[in-house]
Amino acid sequence: MGGEGAIELKNQKTHKETVMAEKSKRGFASMDAEKQRAIASKGGKAAHAKGTAHEFTSEEARQAGQKGGEAVSRNREHMAQIGREGGRKSRKSES
Repeated sequence: MGGEGAIELKNQKTHKETVMAEKSKRGFASMDAEKQRAIASKGGKAAHAKGTAHEFTSEEARQAGQKGGEAVSRNREHMAQIGREGGRKSRKSES
């Protein structure tokens, strides 16, 4: 994971994180988020109008969601954190 300029760091719990080194932003990356969204939206609408946009079938969407869920659930520390947050929220709602 990571590419040129990526630096791998380890925190106290030996959890690895990839951090990108600072680079000057040019082109699309230099635009504010709202302008990027507007341009991307126009591109998506044009692709649909032209008939070249990919549209997921319900089966493809199901497989993609399953693949993402499997990837996330492999990280035991992340899943434990989600469980702790859920437990705290449920205790707050009971009071």
